[in-house]
Amino acid sequence: MLERVKKAAMRFDGAGRDVQLVAVSKTFPAKDMRPLLDAGQRVFGENWVQEAKEKWPDLRKDWPDIELHLIGPLQTNKAREAVALFDVIESVDREKLAGVLKAEMDKAGRNLPCFVQVNIGREAQKAGIAPEETVDFVARCRDVHGLNIVGLMCIPPADAAPGPYFAQLAGLAKQAGLEQLSMGMSADFETAIAMGATHVRVGSALFGGRDYGTPA
Repeated sequence: MLERVKKAAMRFDGAGRDVQLVAVSKTFPAKDMRPLLDAGQRVFGENWVQEAKEKWPDLRKDWPDIELHLIGPLQTNKAREAVALFDVIESVDREKLAGVLKAEMDKAGRNLPCFVQVNIGREAQKAGIAPEETVDFVARCRDVHGLNIVGLMCIPPADAAPGPYFAQLAGLAKQAGLEQLSMGMSADFETAIAMGATHVRVGSALFGGRDYGTPA
């Protein structure tokens, strides 16, 4: 998988742009992480605070250089635990959460990189800032709340060609003065890289199918 990511980056950017593979490990147990960790993978993405809390502290004893991304929606009452557990927050999607996150980071003495999640397809069932509000929201997160916003994240509609949505996110990032783009998953990460992705979130291509039961 790393080789496919590297080849896509070389194909679409002759300079060989550095694209970070985020291994999406939600619903899989800690034992399934060990082969990837042994192979050198260090960046992982989780959707739920509780699952991450149960899985990753022990793994970090053996691999202290793990970088853990929160890629799922975050409730404000879980912000303190999220700040303690994660190294990157990819799902900042509303004003209240931005303020709570900054307060918890200040208490913990941490300044985590954050991505703003954009509801790029304007889908009612998905979290995220509306595209037309993104640039102003990024500015407020930085100037009002003092968050370290480094990029944008999105999940395009499942039933549509993803390329135009990825291109739109790249345009929004440029307007907001951001260089990082977290976009693309197992089925479309090469398209995302073509559109400028710096992070691709790949799960099923690495771990196989998932049981989407209620997380512990």
